[in-house]
Amino acid sequence: MAKTFKDHFSSRATDYAAYRPTYPPALVDWLAGLAGHHDLALDCGCGTGQLSAMLADRFARVVAVDASAEQIANAKPHDRVEYRQAPADRTGLADRSADLVTVAQAAHWFDLDAFYAEVRRVLKPGGPLALVTYGVIETDGEAGAVLSRFYHDVIAPYWPPERRHVETGYREMAFPFREETAPSFAMTAMWTVDELVGYVDTWSAVRNAEAKIGRAPVERFAADLRAAWGGAGDRREIRWPLSIRAGRVGV
Repeated sequence: MAKTFKDHFSSRATDYAAYRPTYPPALVDWLAGLAGHHDLALDCGCGTGQLSAMLADRFARVVAVDASAEQIANAKPHDRVEYRQAPADRTGLADRSADLVTVAQAAHWFDLDAFYAEVRRVLKPGGPLALVTYGVIETDGEAGAVLSRFYHDVIAPYWPPERRHVETGYREMAFPFREETAPSFAMTAMWTVDELVGYVDTWSAVRNAEAKIGRAPVERFAADLRAAWGGAGDRREIRWPLSIRAGRVGV
């Protein structure tokens, strides 16, 4: 990671663990299929372990690292996951020990040159690296229109500059490896309005806006969303398109 850790998430680590969406099992199957062996996967910028725990169902061991102690403290436990507070470019793994390296919704925060050097060190020759990011959230109807207006018109000025890489599906990021073509994947969830509001409240842009202009815009968004939603207990499908940069190291 960068020498100065840009910590946008520790203050809401508990909410991050509760409200962040789950990756589709088909994605994890595809990632596991890239690896020649399934002894050790390294998940960098793991947050609270959304992907780490799923990888542990396909690998004998997963080491999951994040620079935030609060994220690690709130990570999802799994017998085969070892969580470490560590930056992505100093994982502590032995040379050429990992069968797969993954990064889910975090690579845009990294010092990529330092991270890629670490990847080359820890991956077995020809091993795969996959950077996964999910795009702009979607839902249908008037609730979707309220969500879109909040994202594009209200909160947009408060996103950190690195957010542009998420919106472009990581296509503008340096990726000096032989690329693998990834299938199309999307995350979906059936959420209540409170779950969606809770998720939005984990956004780094919301933290920045809160510091500069207070909570009023988020509270107006929550009120407008509830008015458009229907019953408080009603569930709607929420969607996030996934983008992946995957490649093999040392070939």
